[in-house]
Order: sequence, then C-alpha cells, then structure tokens
Amino acid sequence: MADDREKAHSAWRSAERIKVLSDRLIGVGPFGIGLDGVLAWVPIASTVYSVGAGGLLMMHGAAAGASLGTLTRMAAYIAFDSAASAIPVVSWTVDMLFPGHLLAAKALQKDIEARHGPSELPASWYRGDKLKPRAKKESRIRV
Repeated sequence: MADDREKAHSAWRSAERIKVLSDRLIGVGPFGIGLDGVLAWVPIASTVYSVGAGGLLMMHGAAAGASLGTLTRMAAYIAFDSAASAIPVVSWTVDMLFPGHLLAAKALQKDIEARHGPSELPASWYRGDKLKPRAKKESRIRV
C-alpha cells in the first residue's frame, strides 16, 4: 500500500513539472506561457512536444492508478491541445490560451490527492518567497 502511495505521489510531482514547463514558465495573473506556447511558432516541434508531454502525463496517470474518468478527461484535454498544434494559425492562439497540459495535470493531481492524500513539493522546487508553501494554521478548539 505504501508503495502505491509513493508511486502516486511521484506521479503527482511529475505532473507538476510538466504543468509548469508546458503552460506556466511565465505567469501573468491567470494566464501563463510555457514551452507549449513558445513552440507553437515552430510547426513540427509544437506537435511533437505536445504529444510527448501529453503521453508522459498519461503514462504517469496509468502508473498512479488514476480512475478511468480522470484518464479520459486528461486524454480529451491533451488531444484537443495536440490536434490544434497541427493547424498553423489556429495553433498559435490555442497554445497561448488553452492550457491543455495544465488542465490534464491538475485532473491527475486531484485524482491522486483524493485517493492518497495531499502531496507536497520539496523546498528546492520553489523559487523565491512567494512560491513557498504557507504554513498551515492549526485550528484549536478550546473547551
């Protein structure tokens, strides 16, 4: 059981990496850009990256034992993002505005957290103070 939990949390961390690399290297409010958006300007590279990153997410989802519903949702996000990458002008807009890898990674992370509890990133993953996890306040009930 502990081995399954560790596999799942490892998949959660991998999904976090892919999410940030693909769609959130540079973030401005709710919008962000990552390799997926930058590579949209390079036709073949964009599709190869999109399919490769999506395949990795799906592989991690299967290894973590994600539910069929989660895997189906992930596949739909990735398929739309990857299919749009093949169309020159459309891909620029879709890759900049539709964070397919981010949505697929979040779906996988929610599934893992629902089954195995919350995951945390090592402190070395955070850049600057504003990205460090905040200490949770303990609620104390006094009787």
